[in-house]
Amino acid sequence: MYGPSRRGKLKWVLLALAVLLVVGIVYALPTMRAYSQTGAAYSARVVCSCRYIGGRALGDCEKDLEPGMEIVSLSEAADARRIDATVPLLASESAEYREGWGCVLMTPKEREAVR
Repeated sequence: MYGPSRRGKLKWVLLALAVLLVVGIVYALPTMRAYSQTGAAYSARVVCSCRYIGGRALGDCEKDLEPGMEIVSLSEAADARRIDATVPLLASESAEYREGWGCVLMTPKEREAVR
């Protein structure tokens, strides 16, 4: 059986571990957001080009993404010729096909206007 002093020490060790975990997450969050934003932009642009320039199906275009990009969710707005890419809770980007320009990433203002 644990005595009162052992329980108290265990409580403090668990509290210290919880604090370290929170500090680690807060420290890593900006980096995770930056990588997520880059991954979402890359995915939207590549899949948009595959879909609207290459003429392939959305599901087929997902195969063109690099390994490790499975966390990125893709959706299509076919009427707007737009691909939306999202990393849950961290980032989202959109790319749309523009005649003469190909697929371009949309600015934050453009994305807000269509949502």
